[in-house]
Amino acid sequence: AFLLIWDWVAKAQILGKSLDTPYEVMKELARLMTVKLAGKNLLGHIWDSTRRVFIGFAIASVFAIPIGLLMALNRYVNSIVKPVFDIFKPMPPIAWISIAILWFGIDEGSKIFIIIIGAFVPCLLNAYNGVRLIDPELYDVVRMLGGNRRDEIIQVCFPAAFPAIFAGLQISISIAWTCVLAAELVSSRSGLGWIIIQGMRLTRPALVIGGMVLIAIVAWLTTLLVSGLEKFVCPWKREIEAV
Repeated sequence: AFLLIWDWVAKAQILGKSLDTPYEVMKELARLMTVKLAGKNLLGHIWDSTRRVFIGFAIASVFAIPIGLLMALNRYVNSIVKPVFDIFKPMPPIAWISIAILWFGIDEGSKIFIIIIGAFVPCLLNAYNGVRLIDPELYDVVRMLGGNRRDEIIQVCFPAAFPAIFAGLQISISIAWTCVLAAELVSSRSGLGWIIIQGMRLTRPALVIGGMVLIAIVAWLTTLLVSGLEKFVCPWKREIEAV
């Protein structure tokens, strides 16, 4: 139904000539599979964007999750880190683009830095809140059974916090795609964001829309990957069915 409405709007030129039909968009994407832009075909540009997202996302997760857990478990770490984190937390990742280019140039470093900044906040917040919101009675049960602080962390804290941590990872991977698109629009020689900006410069709506569609598809696949990892790591998580 969506494709039919899209096709009708394009053919009726309700939005003028700036919207191509789904067929024209698919034809343009098929053409890019064989024609190279900046020395790469379509798969090469998809891989460049995906690689940047995964590198930035992985670095942000590796640092943010342990820091969030330490903040929740240790009041001294929390008193030191949280005030600084609260200052930088509201700042949008896109605001860092200019300084990132000054620091790292227009190469890969600046793009990955922007992704790290964007993905860092949700990972840390969800890891922190995932521990802080655990029911205290669960810790009481461990202590009643003779457990120590180590048992509380391993048997209660981590398993109970994992669903919140993975929720943060889902948000982070979505923000990572937003950040890589913004970075590639500003300073890049490859990637899906670069394809979109080239379509705008060449006045080729099919190229712009095709890039948008590809970003949506690839980003959706990466969220499915995170969901699959969550099911593997957290088999005890219960799904609440809609009423």
